[in-house]
Amino acid sequence: MKRLTLLGATGSVGDSTLDVVARHPDRFEVVALAAHSNAAKLRALCRRFRPRYAALCDDAAACELRAMLRDDGVRTEVLGDADGLVTVASLPEVDTVLAAIVGAAGLAPTLAAARAGKRILLANKEALVMGGALFMDAVAHGGATLLPIDSEHNAIFQCLPAHYAGDPSLAGVRRILLTASGGPFRTRPLAELASVTPDEACAHPNWSMGRKISVDSATMMNKGLEVIEAHFLFGAPREAIDVVVHPQSVIHSLVEYVDGSVLAQLSHPDMRTPIAHALAYPERIDAGVATLDLARLSALAFEPPDFARFACLRLAYDALREGGTAPAALNAANETAVSAFLAGRIRFTDIASACEAAMTRTPTRALATLDDAREADAEARSHASAWLAARPVQGTVAA
Repeated sequence: MKRLTLLGATGSVGDSTLDVVARHPDRFEVVALAAHSNAAKLRALCRRFRPRYAALCDDAAACELRAMLRDDGVRTEVLGDADGLVTVASLPEVDTVLAAIVGAAGLAPTLAAARAGKRILLANKEALVMGGALFMDAVAHGGATLLPIDSEHNAIFQCLPAHYAGDPSLAGVRRILLTASGGPFRTRPLAELASVTPDEACAHPNWSMGRKISVDSATMMNKGLEVIEAHFLFGAPREAIDVVVHPQSVIHSLVEYVDGSVLAQLSHPDMRTPIAHALAYPERIDAGVATLDLARLSALAFEPPDFARFACLRLAYDALREGGTAPAALNAANETAVSAFLAGRIRFTDIASACEAAMTRTPTRALATLDDAREADAEARSHASAWLAARPVQGTVAA
């Protein structure tokens, strides 16, 4: 019986995780559920799964949830603010922590889980994009086990040798290939991108995701952050990590070996597959996902990414090359710009421009402590906000 804390229980990854968990009540017990501020949905989950603890970043939302559960007769202890997330991530009775809170808010609890030696199912990109080597050191020193559940990194994990030790050259690995769908604007004329709406950007052709990560997929910033993650997760140098556009999203990533072999992991674009793999690893369990019928696949297409169309991907490679606090600054600038785009305040094409401006203005420093990452994060947000405020008015964008 694995005892779980779910950080990000109310998001799409949380939904998929709880679906898998509910299929195997003899294997998994939900001890704690945590989210950012969605008290109503967390209430419904607490009523269904009866965790011992629930945590919300937002204090007002935590008070609201506490009152609702009291009315429901549900005896779940509710914790508020960021310290509550850290608490549930390091509970002694919990052995497995799913880290899926989007954004910088997920960094501190994920780091706490690593230091507490938990089995971490990692969907939170910021732990590696902001924390980088600091987070990997915490995993090593805390004796934690790290299992990626992003579909791409989970696919790479499955295609690497069973006892891979973080050195591609020793494992005969030539390069890692991350696949990308290309999002909803892969073939949209470049001249039309400035006029796309948030709803269009969130209409992913293959995956069902939250709005922020859907926009990241449309700009391909999501893939750029995954390149940075892959560097730290698998010890691969920048030049050994490539991106290939694969519109069907059936092959989730590939590993090429020095003998010419290329191993790929295939499945339907359903997050329950990598989640089930990580939950039960090294065993396999039913995820509720339909069987992949290869005979019915009309084609599997591949193409190189267009860096003119996907400038955010180029920026991520630049940040990885620069190192230090540069990835943290890029992530912060992107969060600021995407938030403004979703609110209808800027155009889709302003996202990459804001990120590049903030990166240029935020000095890169060595990443010695978590405070270094937080300082770069705050500075980049300030620069991105200033650039967005100063940009020429170009009309409104329908939110």
